[in-house]
Amino acid sequence: MTSDRDVPYGSMVLVPGIITLAVTLLRLTGERLGWSKALFSPEAGGGGALVGIVWLVPVFGVLFALRLTRMGHGPSGVGKPLGLALAAFALCTVVIIAVHNLALAFLTQLVVVCAASLAAIAIAWKGWPALARTLLVYGIVARVPVAAVMLVAMLGDWKTHYDVAPPDVPATGVMAKFLWIGLLPQMTVWLYVTVVLGMIAGAIAYAVAGRKQPAAA
Repeated sequence: MTSDRDVPYGSMVLVPGIITLAVTLLRLTGERLGWSKALFSPEAGGGGALVGIVWLVPVFGVLFALRLTRMGHGPSGVGKPLGLALAAFALCTVVIIAVHNLALAFLTQLVVVCAASLAAIAIAWKGWPALARTLLVYGIVARVPVAAVMLVAMLGDWKTHYDVAPPDVPATGVMAKFLWIGLLPQMTVWLYVTVVLGMIAGAIAYAVAGRKQPAAA
């Protein structure tokens, strides 16, 4: 019997991690040099820029899912991983809409959304643990460098999306600002995005192309 812990998570995320780091550095360069704002928007939150690592999540979610299935670590069916991932996504969406409509204080919104993000990861995890763990490892590899870039950008006041705060963020010192809009969101909200959206994409890929591969023992 194989175990999900037998999966070589480090080697699986190595190349995706390098690609993601390259995109992060490319985006930072584009913003610093004033390249096209459609591609490298310096606005708070990123302004929907076309160059960004979030677009890699579904791509790697699919690749991880298919590779895990070929290794014998696929799910027993598509219903559970897809259903739980969608439920996790719905939970976070409802929470985000609720805290916005309630006009809660920024720090209260932050704490609630971060907690909901962790809860969503836990919910989705049960649907396909091997894929969730792979995506979590990848998410950490992807997001730790972003957090580091954000800290340096804030210290240097670079006027990029990595250091410009949204208008509802209270004025504060650099380290508090980094904690509020850098470290906490990167290690909770963006990990949720990576795990849950990656699992949705991966479960769909499994349904379409992976069912003929061996399932988990």
